[in-house]
Amino acid sequence: MRIGMIGLGRMGMNMARRLMSAGHNVTAYNNTPDKVNQIIKEGADGVFSLEELVKKLKSPKIVWLMLPIGKPVESTIDILKNLLSAGDIIIEGGNSFFKDDIHRYAMLKEKGIHYIDAGVSGGIWGLKEGYCTMVGGDKADFNYIEPVLKTLAPENGYMYCGGTGAGHFVKMVHNGIEYGMMEAYAEGFEILKASPYGKKLNLKNVASLWNQGSVVRSWLLELLENAFEKDPELSSISGYVEDSGEGRWTVEQAVELGVSATVLAHSVFKRFQSRQKDVFSDKILAALRNEFGGHMVLKEGESVKQSSAGAGSVTPAQPDKEYKL
Repeated sequence: MRIGMIGLGRMGMNMARRLMSAGHNVTAYNNTPDKVNQIIKEGADGVFSLEELVKKLKSPKIVWLMLPIGKPVESTIDILKNLLSAGDIIIEGGNSFFKDDIHRYAMLKEKGIHYIDAGVSGGIWGLKEGYCTMVGGDKADFNYIEPVLKTLAPENGYMYCGGTGAGHFVKMVHNGIEYGMMEAYAEGFEILKASPYGKKLNLKNVASLWNQGSVVRSWLLELLENAFEKDPELSSISGYVEDSGEGRWTVEQAVELGVSATVLAHSVFKRFQSRQKDVFSDKILAALRNEFGGHMVLKEGESVKQSSAGAGSVTPAQPDKEYKL
C-alpha cells in the first residue's frame, strides 16, 4: 500500500523503515529536513511540506501521524482537514487522549474524512520486533488499513478494539499498567540494593535470573538487565522521571469509573516526587512527628543510623558500615 508518514521521530522513522522493508510505498514528512533527507536515502519518497505529501498520495489517501500529543497533532490535523478529500483516512498513532479522538472523528466526519486512533507500543525496538497496535474507529476503515497493521506488528500483534477512541483507551490503560510494573521493579531492586546483601549482589544477574521461568519475568526485566550491564550502579542516570500523560489519564478514568487502582495511582505520584530534590511534604511529616512525639529531626548533612533495637540516632553523614555476614 501507499501511505503517508508524518513524524520521523524515534518511532515514526523506524515504522517507515519497517513498512518499506515489506514493500509498502512510504511518502514521509518531518518538520526538520534532515530527517526527511535521511529517509530519502533509505528509499522513501520524502517531502518537505504537508501539501506536497497529500499531492503525492493516491485516493483514498492514508496519512499516519506519529507526533507528540497535544498541539503538534491538533495543528497538523487542522491543516490536513483542508487538504484531504472525502474518503481519505487519518490515522493518529501517538498517545492521544481518547476523548480527543471522539471530537476529531466527529469534526472530520463532516468533511467525509475518516479517522482511526491507533495506540502503538514497541518503542525503539519496534523496527526489529514489531509494533503492538491497538486500533479504534470504524471497522471498515480497520479492514482497509489492515495490510499496513499486519506489516508493522509481530504475529498476532494488532487488534481492532472497537469504535472511535477504543484503541487509545486500551493503549492508555496499557501505559498505566506499565507505570505500575516499572515502579514495582524499581522498589524491589531498591530493597535488594539497600539490604545487607546489596553490596555483593550482582543486580544484573538477578534481573537475568528472574527472567528464567520466574513469575515476574518480562521484557522490562530484560531491559533492566541491559541497563545494569551498561552501568551497574546507574550512577550516570538521574532519578528524574517524566510522565507523558497516559498514566495520569488512566488514574483519572479509574476515579471517573469508580475503580480502585491504588498501584497505578502510586506509580504516577511517585514520578511526580522524583522531580523534586527535597520534598516539602516529607519535611512536614518530619516536623509533625517531632511536634507530637519529640522524634528527631535531621538537619542538612545528617543521616540516621539504626540501632539493633530499631531506634535512630543522628550522626554526621557518612557511608554506611558494611554488615558482617
